[in-house]
Order: sequence, then C-alpha cells, then structure tokens
Amino acid sequence: MQMMRANHTFKTLVCLALAALTIAGCGRARQTRVERIDDSLTRTVEYLMAKQSDDGAWRSETYGCFRDGPTLTPYIMSCLLFLPQGGERMQGSFRKGAQYVMEMVDEDGNIRAGEHGLNFPVYTAASASRVVVLLDKAEEHKEAQAAWLSFLLARRLSSSLGWDPSDADYGGWGFALGIPNKAAPGRLKCAFCESNLTATIFGIGALGSAKVPRDDPVWEDILVFVRKCQNFSDDPARSDARFDDGGFFFRPGDALENKAGIAGTDRFGRERFHSYGSMTADGVRALLGCGLAADHPCVVAGRKWLEDNFTVETNPGTFAEGREVLRGATYYYYLWSVAHAFTRLGVREVRAEQGPLNWAEVLADKVMDLQRPDGSWVNRFTDAKEDDPLVSTPWAAAALATCRYVLTTKGDLTTETCPRVRR
Repeated sequence: MQMMRANHTFKTLVCLALAALTIAGCGRARQTRVERIDDSLTRTVEYLMAKQSDDGAWRSETYGCFRDGPTLTPYIMSCLLFLPQGGERMQGSFRKGAQYVMEMVDEDGNIRAGEHGLNFPVYTAASASRVVVLLDKAEEHKEAQAAWLSFLLARRLSSSLGWDPSDADYGGWGFALGIPNKAAPGRLKCAFCESNLTATIFGIGALGSAKVPRDDPVWEDILVFVRKCQNFSDDPARSDARFDDGGFFFRPGDALENKAGIAGTDRFGRERFHSYGSMTADGVRALLGCGLAADHPCVVAGRKWLEDNFTVETNPGTFAEGREVLRGATYYYYLWSVAHAFTRLGVREVRAEQGPLNWAEVLADKVMDLQRPDGSWVNRFTDAKEDDPLVSTPWAAAALATCRYVLTTKGDLTTETCPRVRR
C-alpha cells in the first residue's frame, strides 16, 4: 500500500512538473514580438554599458585601430540613447560618454585630436556632433557641436580645397586623415582622400541633425557626389539599361573599393560597377537627406532596387567573380541602413513571391535569432571589422530599434527622421 501511495505521489509530482513546463512554454509563446525586441535590447544595453571604460570611452578588445577611444565612443553612443530599455542607467552611461567627447574640444573650439590625429576623422566628427546635444542642449554642448561640425566640414571635398564639380570626388567626404586638399598637377594626392558614399552619409546625418538650412549650398554640392554613385540617369541620352538599375555603389572610378566589383563597360565606354544593398540603402538615404522628394526619379529608382532585392539573409546584389567573399562583410551595416531607408521612405511592406512582406517583422526576427547570449552580435566575416562585437552590435541593435519603431507606430513613419523609441 505504501509503495502504491509513493508511486501515486511520484506520478503527481511529474504531472505537476510537466504542467509547469507547459505553462512556462505557453508564456513564452504568448510573448509579443515587441516584448521580445525589448528583452533583446535590454541585454544589448547591459552588454554595451559593461564595455564602457572608466573615463567614459569605449575601446575595442579586437582591433588596435579601435582602441583609441574617439573612434568607437560617439559611434556607440549614437545607438545607445535610442535603446530606452536601459532606463536611467543607460542615460548615466550616455552622459559619461558625452563628457568624454566634450573634453576633446578645447577652450578655443578646436578639436584635441592627439599627436597622431583621429583614426577616422569623418566618422568620429559626424557622430560626435550629434551625440553631444542629444541629451543635453546647454550652451556648452551647442558650442561643442559647432566645433565638431566645423571639424567635419573642413574635411569635405569642396571648392575651398581646390576641388571642382567636374571632379569625381567633389562634394562628398572620404577617409583622409588630414585636410583633403586637391593635389596640384604632377603631385601625389593625399591618402584616402577620395569621397565615398559611407563617409558621406555620416556627414549628411550630422548636417541634418544640426538643422543646416535647406537653402545652404552645401546640400547641392553633396548631391553632386551622391548622384555619381547611382546606376541611374533620368536623361535617356545618358542611360544604358544594362547597368542603370537604380542601385548605388561605394564610389565612382574605383574597382577595388566597390565591394561588388565591375559590372562592365556601358555604351559610352564608361566602366560601371554593380549595385549592392548596403550602398543602395545609403544612397537612398543620402538623396532624401539632401532634400530630394520621395517621388523624385532618383529616389524612386533606388527604392525600387531596395524593394526588388530585399532580403535579410545577406547583403543583396550581384557580386563579380572573386568578390562573393565580400558580400557578407557589411551584413549588419546593411541591415541598419536598409531599416533606416525604408523608414525614411515610409515603407511598411515590400513585394515578395508569397505576397506583401512586412520587412520590419522579418528583419527583427532575423536580428534576434543572431544575437549572442551576452547581448552582442558578431559577423564571421572580417573585411569590414564586423567580427568586432563593438562594431556589429550597434549596427544590429539600431536596426532592431528601428524595427520596433515601425512596428509600434501607427501613423506616418516619416514624421521622425531619426526615431527615438520610447517604452
């Protein structure tokens, strides 16, 4: 009899345990996508705050060029403030980082770039000019913003530095360590001074955040460069249907830097480059950022390319033979940029074989699936250094936060060009 009671008690305990597991499982199943996003981003905030140094800076544990402090700090801060899941602790971390960036501006409004200068001057200055005023708009913060903007504008390839609108690089920004003056005939040009679309979209973002007036000629100058990076012409006499698909590439005239490689030679004898996802997303954002309307032919063509080629599995586009290994190098950057591009365009659904596809749902699910237990993300490809979690994590988290904004906003997505998600 005691054996039967013991056996009955054991069976009862097993049933209760299974019931508890079932209830817990159902609880997880009932969790909404937005709740899962919040859980994901909460882990991300904790990860990023844990990586902050005592002086307020972030420094890479993977790459030496990212260990200086100025390179990663404003970049990570640009993501951090848009993750309100971190609450007051996140804001404290952000203020600490802002103080670090503020202290790089001396009493005369010059940037303390150190003995060897900044490793990535345009990236750092563009992000720094934004983050110093995101949380605090006191006069000293506005002065710091002006100092960083001045530093940034001094590095744009403009007529004041000897560049002409006919030059391929005129109007944009590049990776030059110093001032990118145009070299005199017969002289060597400065290293890395060529304009590119990625550096330029950072510059555009900084000017937009600073609310530079739309009638300022700087916008038209930048647009000159941006349009040179698009495989599109609204003049039929200058178009070649074999190459003009509406997409974008990294920079004109450089077979090495354009990750997707050479597409061929058009009917005018010009070397053409393949369009690819990360650059097309940047290009569409750049066109809009420079003031073109959503129905402008250039924007419409770029949007069509993004919608027709949308995927969350890889950086889309045709890559030349031998370039396929570079496709995934900027994967998280692509996710971040395409999320922002669709949001700026007000796009909620894209066409797919199975019917309309909610891109924000698909992208959010993919990003959450790829997150590591510690809250970070890492790319297995190394060419763009996304194998460093302090590089890939802000891209991924910002993309996820943008998806959350889209999924929780019922009205016009374009009313906020840089959505700050609130819980």
